[in-house]
Amino acid sequence: MAVKIEALKMLKPTHMKLLYHHVISHALYLCLGPLLVLHLPRLSISMQSDLRELAEQPWVNVRTIVAGATLLIAMAAVYVTSRPRPVYLVDMYCYKPSEAYMGARSMIIKQFESSGAFTGDTVAFQRKMLERCGIGDSSYFPASLLCRPINMSHKTAREEAEMVVFGAVDELFRTTGLKAKDVRILVVNCSTFNPTPSYTAMIVNRYKLRGDVMSYNLGGMGCSAGLVSIDLAKNLLQVHPNSYALVVSTENITLNAYFGNNRSMLLSNSLFRVGAAALLLSNIRSDRRRSKYQLLHTVRANKAADDCSYSCVLQEEDADGKIGIALSKELMAVAGDALKANITTLGPLVLPMSEQLLFLAAVIMKKVFKFKINSYVPDFKLAFEHFCIHAGGRAVLDELEKNLHLTAWHMEPSRMTLYRFGNTSSSSLWYELSYCEAKRRIRKDDRVWQIAFGSGFKCNSAVWRALKTVSHVQKNPWIDEIDKFPVQVPKEAPLTP
Repeated sequence: MAVKIEALKMLKPTHMKLLYHHVISHALYLCLGPLLVLHLPRLSISMQSDLRELAEQPWVNVRTIVAGATLLIAMAAVYVTSRPRPVYLVDMYCYKPSEAYMGARSMIIKQFESSGAFTGDTVAFQRKMLERCGIGDSSYFPASLLCRPINMSHKTAREEAEMVVFGAVDELFRTTGLKAKDVRILVVNCSTFNPTPSYTAMIVNRYKLRGDVMSYNLGGMGCSAGLVSIDLAKNLLQVHPNSYALVVSTENITLNAYFGNNRSMLLSNSLFRVGAAALLLSNIRSDRRRSKYQLLHTVRANKAADDCSYSCVLQEEDADGKIGIALSKELMAVAGDALKANITTLGPLVLPMSEQLLFLAAVIMKKVFKFKINSYVPDFKLAFEHFCIHAGGRAVLDELEKNLHLTAWHMEPSRMTLYRFGNTSSSSLWYELSYCEAKRRIRKDDRVWQIAFGSGFKCNSAVWRALKTVSHVQKNPWIDEIDKFPVQVPKEAPLTP
């Protein structure tokens, strides 16, 4: 008896929950065995009876068999033709600028000071933000912000756009061996820079894409637009068989810098950096063998109907007429509401039944029986092996780590991406996935959850399943220095002179 009590004490709550999860997840198989044993004698007698009847009345049974087989074949044909086409991520490439575009935080502060646009208090405020933002001294800036005097113009913005977008697409075409004429769908997103001709026109002209290419240029949709592009490409691939889709996500920093003294608009100067990602999607079934991932789900939550959510990230002019992106104090609360709306839809699609039952039980106890308990947060670590959370800033990552009960290992791709490349807006999720690949963490059948937040306010998700173990990476922005990571990122890192 004493031994049993000691054994029970050794069972921690986490062990009990894990045992519960496995029992619920495999309940069907656990029950199937005993049921088969109980019904096996009856089944054997029924089969013998059917065989005797078949011998006595062969023509009647043959007609029945043919009719049944025809019905089954018809049902199978309807199922095959009506099910969604698979969407594969063949490969991706994230642009890595040369060292000439590398800007240490201390150098950026000197640039700000030399511009003459900021007061002493504003410079000190930006210095403090740079020390606490979680970004290191090796991220990249466009040439327009590194030169003296700073040259923010439409011309230099277009030069930045061409550098990052063409750099990413060039390498993607080289890696995949895809011919430009094979691209049937083109989706590009950039929030704050929308030149004429558009980004898509720039790509069509550069690579001489086919004349009937379906091109879509998404603007003003913030850092979550990368997953909006994936969702759009997925929907287009459902109606256009045997097609390739090229998706490009980027942001333009040249015209994104704010040279005013409104503190609510200064965060973009501390966080945003140069970056772009190019992805090749396919719905051709033969591409499954060479593809890295299959897209399982995309979920979008849009809270723009709420005035507070709509205005929490707003591009506008300050009192002096200078354009910047203002962030409200309610941003974290708005992001939390958007995340809750997103996972409410995503949860039933990905969570095991054990977690769904616990969530339902908590809701019933709270809403029906009025128990004073906290809302149950499902354990998404049971649904996903890897998490790619938009590297929007240290505060965002801290909040997500706490609310989703994630470990430092799960947050590592996001934190290291923020440290090494900064906030590259909509392309940051792909730098994070590239980090996982460079670390050789991706195994066959692993599931990846990408989460992005953006103005509007929006929270978007994408779920991928690895089709193979990614053990050898040829082209990757991390590959030459991956052994240096992870690094310890202090809460506050003073700027060196």
